[in-house]
Amino acid sequence: MHKLSLLFTKDGLQYQISRNKTVLEEKSFFVNEESSENFIVEKLEEILSKDNIQEISVISALNHFTLMPEGFSEHDLGFDLIAFNAPVDRENEELMLSVNKKFKVQFYYTFPKSFYKSIKALNIPVNFNFSGEKFLNTLNVKNQKEIHINLYHNQCEFFALDHKKVVLYNNLDVNSEVDFLYFIMFTLSKIGFGINETQFFVYGETTENETFISELRKFVKNLKIVFDNVPNKNFVFL
Repeated sequence: MHKLSLLFTKDGLQYQISRNKTVLEEKSFFVNEESSENFIVEKLEEILSKDNIQEISVISALNHFTLMPEGFSEHDLGFDLIAFNAPVDRENEELMLSVNKKFKVQFYYTFPKSFYKSIKALNIPVNFNFSGEKFLNTLNVKNQKEIHINLYHNQCEFFALDHKKVVLYNNLDVNSEVDFLYFIMFTLSKIGFGINETQFFVYGETTENETFISELRKFVKNLKIVFDNVPNKNFVFL
């Protein structure tokens, strides 16, 4: 069985085609100054036209989301809750729900309706998920204060956990070391996490973001790189 995995980020689309645990094909596309207006749409169409795809896994790391306790059931408020964090376009975005039973939280997030319809039009089994839920579900936490940072191309998401309870999640664009460090330090001060008592764990595109990590090490005492997203391995925590 050929499985297609898709990752949507702020300015990019990554895909992987695998059979069982063997990676057959993997590629990334990122918008730049020379890209056409419909660059991601065009790349998605090319990917979806590939032969022998029998299953699809879609992960959205787009930062249109809100975090709620598990069991919150007023789903009609999803768009309104997301609107506190980011602008929403009800006509062109699909409202999605992703539940994490391990930590008893759930995410409302939006996904471009045009992408959603193109994927569903293939009429093959598909699973949609939010990157925050996928990331959270992989974490092994202890009874301590922890910051888990997942790095993407010009983007990162992170969780703050205190004795196995989620205190905060955020997903933000990262275009400079200053932005990255300021936001992490600002967050620590707001939630009362002392730098020396907090354990930091970093995942994802660590090689691409090596400068960010080097700068973070200047301020953080306890930092561990869990793994790097090397080609054909660790694609969105598969």
